[in-house]
Amino acid sequence: MNHLPKKVMLVAGESSGDQHAANLFLELKKRQPTIQAIGMGSKKMLDAGVEIHYDSSNIGVIGVVEVIKRYAEIRRALNAMKQLLLDQRPDLLICVDYKEFNFKLATFAKKNGIKVLFYVSPQVWAWRPGRVVKYGQVIDMMAVIFPFEVPYYDKENVPVRYVGHPSVDKIHFQRSQQEDFKAFELNPDQPIIGILPGSRTDEINRMLPVMLQAAELIQKEFSEAQFVLPQADSVTDELLQNHFQHSSVKVKAIKNQFHDTLLCCDAVMTVSGTATLEIALVNIPMLVAYKLSALTYFIAQRVVDTKFIGLPNIIAGKSVVKEFIQAEANPQNLATEILHILTDKSYAAEIKQELKVVQQKVGKGGGSINMAKLVLEMLES
Repeated sequence: MNHLPKKVMLVAGESSGDQHAANLFLELKKRQPTIQAIGMGSKKMLDAGVEIHYDSSNIGVIGVVEVIKRYAEIRRALNAMKQLLLDQRPDLLICVDYKEFNFKLATFAKKNGIKVLFYVSPQVWAWRPGRVVKYGQVIDMMAVIFPFEVPYYDKENVPVRYVGHPSVDKIHFQRSQQEDFKAFELNPDQPIIGILPGSRTDEINRMLPVMLQAAELIQKEFSEAQFVLPQADSVTDELLQNHFQHSSVKVKAIKNQFHDTLLCCDAVMTVSGTATLEIALVNIPMLVAYKLSALTYFIAQRVVDTKFIGLPNIIAGKSVVKEFIQAEANPQNLATEILHILTDKSYAAEIKQELKVVQQKVGKGGGSINMAKLVLEMLES
């Protein structure tokens, strides 16, 4: 009998995927301490004990133009991962989000007889539902994080398992709200506004200037308003300072305390993405703003079949929080909406009530634990 330790390959290309993969591997090690993991990711996966063969910090991009700009590096990363698959032949390839890249890698793994588990479904309900069949051809199992995604795969007889949303488990606070006010030197009697321009360089360069200009307009109405920015691992101080120096507003960047920072906020300006769901789970009124390159937006309009870009709205199936896209994502619109939230208590209460419904729809969580069980099941079968 073969008693060699099992080896999995984890591949994540973005900050949220890096976190999901890290949490999954920590849960796996609790259940099977000898398990080994190799792959592509960043700091969180490295800290969890994954042997990183390619650092993904620079390849997390959204949009056609952005991908073209980084094409050479993304291509290099893909070739490195294909080679790693052949050299190490893991017992299971676990693709974590990062759809297009991981679809290509899964296709390669399948051709070479390596079992594939895909974690975090492409948003097939928004983006060409026909992709379900294509994914079904190159994976052995799709692990979905929303209950409403299951029927899409069932309908095409693609093996699927609902594991729960990993963000539900991520919500934890290091301190109480009062202790956070003190730790971050914030005055709870004056408005506190969160600024979340994303975790990718392109995103930050596109959205942070707009949010800072909105912050200047808000400060004209509330001279004592305070602005906080929860800083992701992947975001350098230098990148933020380059933008802060052009703004008259003082923004407090707070590292590695995402949920505690949110807990202090009365309202948040955020880009679309996983963050919108976490803000909803902390129950903070928000607006969602996003700009893509003109070409990416042009293409997206033709292939994306959803009214909304923010997860709370997508999950609710209606507009719970305001969204501002492309030209609409301008300083005046953002400032007006944040001021509405800050000055109209019943409006803010209504948003919070709707966000509670979103929380119920997302479900109980347990994503990382359920994923670990699924991985071990696949390794044993």
